[in-house]
Amino acid sequence: MHSEKQLDGGIWIDLFDPSDSEREDVRRAHGLRVPGRQELEEIESSSRLSRDGSTLYLNMPIPTMDADGMLVPSPMGFILSETVLVTIRFAALESLAAVPAKLDKQSISPPGVFAMIIEDMVDHAADRLEKIAADLAAISRALFGRVQATPHNIKRQTQMLKRMLFAIGFAGDQLSHIRESLLGLQRILAYTLEVCHAWKPEDFLARLNIARRDLQSLVEHETHLSDKTQFLLDANLGFINTEQNDIFKVLTIVSVVGIPPTLIASMYGMNFHYMPELSWSFGYGYGLGLIALSTILPILWFKWRGWW
Repeated sequence: MHSEKQLDGGIWIDLFDPSDSEREDVRRAHGLRVPGRQELEEIESSSRLSRDGSTLYLNMPIPTMDADGMLVPSPMGFILSETVLVTIRFAALESLAAVPAKLDKQSISPPGVFAMIIEDMVDHAADRLEKIAADLAAISRALFGRVQATPHNIKRQTQMLKRMLFAIGFAGDQLSHIRESLLGLQRILAYTLEVCHAWKPEDFLARLNIARRDLQSLVEHETHLSDKTQFLLDANLGFINTEQNDIFKVLTIVSVVGIPPTLIASMYGMNFHYMPELSWSFGYGYGLGLIALSTILPILWFKWRGWW
């Protein structure tokens, strides 16, 4: 599927999951080699940034939402000259949705459309980072807010920590895809500004420089969010470890507390004929009291020492 938009002094061709015949049509009409998906997915810098005469071939990964609501990388390519812009994509992109409507309201050249797309991609990445920052703030409040609450249900606490672990992992996965896209955009802008320094109109280069500065701030913000994600992951795993230690501590205390009464009960269960307590009228109560005392004293000791 493809669409064409006539511009001021050129044309914009948007190829969405193009077939071989569509790529061939563009080659015949404009003399441009349109790379396929496999070529756009290559990670070498020489494959992602190249030039054929005055035409630039640029590609990068861009995060897109799949059917399960997960961000997955999808390749995107640009073929840019002063008279032609070709965008090649394999997923619906929110950052491109508003561009055609903007073009209806103003006259703009292919390099100007390229700058507009880059600006929208930067804005969209910023929106995603803002959402992830809000999600991480909510996770942080929930995770450290639980420290002030008195735990009553170990199973409920464990389930909550497990949900937070999944949420933190989800945020980290999103950030990794966004960072990959931001770094790809940075390389594209640096290469374009270096190669196209004499292109017209002049505001094309100025807009790219502004987008480059915005990208740098987004990369720094993404680094901060990645650090925060790692901190929350470490804290969450620490709380899980503490919960496990508390469980083992209770089991240890129970086993220690149970030894003295078990010893007493087994001692008076021995079948010796001469055992004075067996003939006492209050011997049964004495035995029960001794068992209770041997249970309570270790508990009080643990409480006094602050171990329980």
